[in-house]
Amino acid sequence: MELKVTTLDGKAAGTIELKDDVFGLEVRADILHRMVRYQQLKAMSGTHDVKNRSEGVRTGKKFKKQKGGGARHGDRKAPQFRGGGRAFGPTPRSHAIDLPKKVRVLALKHALSSKAKAGSLIVIDSVAQAEAKTAALRTTFGKLDWANVLIIDGATVDQNFALAARNIPNIDVLPIQGINVVSILKRDKLVLTKAALEALEARFA
Repeated sequence: MELKVTTLDGKAAGTIELKDDVFGLEVRADILHRMVRYQQLKAMSGTHDVKNRSEGVRTGKKFKKQKGGGARHGDRKAPQFRGGGRAFGPTPRSHAIDLPKKVRVLALKHALSSKAKAGSLIVIDSVAQAEAKTAALRTTFGKLDWANVLIIDGATVDQNFALAARNIPNIDVLPIQGINVVSILKRDKLVLTKAALEALEARFA
C-alpha cells in the first residue's frame, strides 16, 4: 500500500510504499488481546504480600486445655482469630505468562495494520527540531490535529523534540526499540518517521 509522507509543517514530502505483510493484514482481535494481556501481566510488580500463620506475632502457647470444653486450638495465630495469620493470602510472585515469539511479532504487525486500516497511520520525514520549545511544538501539533498520538522515531529520538514533547499531554515519543502493541493501541494516531519505517522493515525482513 502507498502512503503520503509529510513534514511537521504539514507539507508534502513524497510517498512511500508500505509492505502488505506488515501493514495490510486482516486484523485479528484475539492476537491483539493475547499480546495486551501478556504485556500487562509482565508489567505487574507482584509485590503484594500478607502475613500468613507462620509470620504472626501472637503467642504460640496453647491457650485452652486439651480436655474439658473448647476447641483444641494450639495458638492464637490461627486465621479465625483476630490478629491471626491470613489464610491463603497473596505472596510475592511473578504474574508473567509465556507467549511465543512468533505470536508477539504477529501481534505487532496486526497492531500496525489496525492503524493503517483505520486511516490513523501517519508517516513523516523527520521530527528533528532546532530548539526544544514546548509551546511551538504544541502549536504545530494543533495545526496537524495531533491530540492523542504515539510518535515513533529511529534508533535515537531527536533530543530537542523529545524534550519539547514530554510535557504535552497524550503525546508519547519512543525510539523504534520501544515500539509495542499496548502503546500503539492506547493512542488514536500512530506517527512513524522514515527512520522508524526502515528499522521496522529490517526487523521484519
